[in-house]
Amino acid sequence: MSILEVKNVFVEYVSNNLLGKKRPVYAVNGVSFDVKRGEIFSIAGESGCGKSSLLRAVAGLIDVKSGEISFDGSDAEIQMVFQSPSLNPKMRIRDILIEPLIINRKGMPRKEMFEKVLEVIKHVGLSESDLDKYPHEFSGGQKQRISIARALILTPKILLADEPVSALDVSIQGQIINLLKKLRDEFNLTIVFISHDLNVIRYISDRVAIMYLGEIVEQGLTDEIFNDTKHPYSKALLSANPSSKAEHVALKGELPSPMDLPMGCKFNTRCSKAFPKCIENAPDNVYFSDTHFAKCHLLDSCLDEKAY
Repeated sequence: MSILEVKNVFVEYVSNNLLGKKRPVYAVNGVSFDVKRGEIFSIAGESGCGKSSLLRAVAGLIDVKSGEISFDGSDAEIQMVFQSPSLNPKMRIRDILIEPLIINRKGMPRKEMFEKVLEVIKHVGLSESDLDKYPHEFSGGQKQRISIARALILTPKILLADEPVSALDVSIQGQIINLLKKLRDEFNLTIVFISHDLNVIRYISDRVAIMYLGEIVEQGLTDEIFNDTKHPYSKALLSANPSSKAEHVALKGELPSPMDLPMGCKFNTRCSKAFPKCIENAPDNVYFSDTHFAKCHLLDSCLDEKAY
C-alpha cells in the first residue's frame, strides 16, 4: 500500500538576471512516483537535477506549479532531515528537542514531553547527559543524530532525508546510514532519501529513481537499477562511480541549464546514440517488469540493448 503518491508534479522558480529580466527555472518537470509503506525509496542524480526541489515540494516547503502530492496522514506526520543540521547554538539539546512538542502537542503534559525526549535521544545513540549540552559540544555526526532525533520527536510516518550524510566523513556516513535503517524498523518509518553517492544509495534503498533535468528517467528495485541498468544516462551515472566495475560511459558536454531545457528527450544533447526522434519527441516509459521502467526511445524502438 502506498503511503505517498506524487502525480505529474512540476516545480518552477523565477530567476532574475543582472538586467532585472525574469526567467523561469524548470526544476521539476512532470515527476510521478509512489512510495510504499515501510520502504526506503531513493532518488539519485547529478547536482542540479531537481531532486532537492522535489523533496522540498513533498515536504510542503515550496509550492508546486501543477500536479498532485498526496499521502496517508497529516503534515505533522512528515518530517525532514537536511544535509547540514540547523541547531540553535544558544539552546541546550533538551530544549531543541522539546520545542516541536511544545508547538505541536499543546495538551501534552510536560513530564510526558521529557520522557519522549529521553526516549528519542537514546534511539539515535546519544545519552541522557547529552541533553544538557549545547550544539558546539558535538561532532558533525552527533549533530546529525540530534537533527534526526528532532525529526522523530513528533513520531512521523514519513521521513524525508535530503543528502543527510554528504557533509560527513566517510566513516561517520556509514554510522548514520545504519542508524536510519535501524530507525526505519524501530519507528515503522517510510524514508524518501536523496543522494548523489551511489554507494550509499545502493546500500540503503529498496527502490531507486534516477533523475535527469527534473525528470525520472529510470526507476526500479535496487537490484534492477544497479544490475540491469537500462537508460543510457543511468549507465553513465553508475559507470562514473569509482567502485563500479562497469565500462565507463562518457557523456557529451555539460548538464544543460534548467532555464533552457532541450526539446524532445532532455538527455539527447549528451547521448552518443541520440537520433532524430530523440530531438523531436519526448519518450514514454518503457517497462521491463512491474517495478522497472526507463524513459528512452532506444528502448522503445526495441533496439538490441547491446548496441548501445
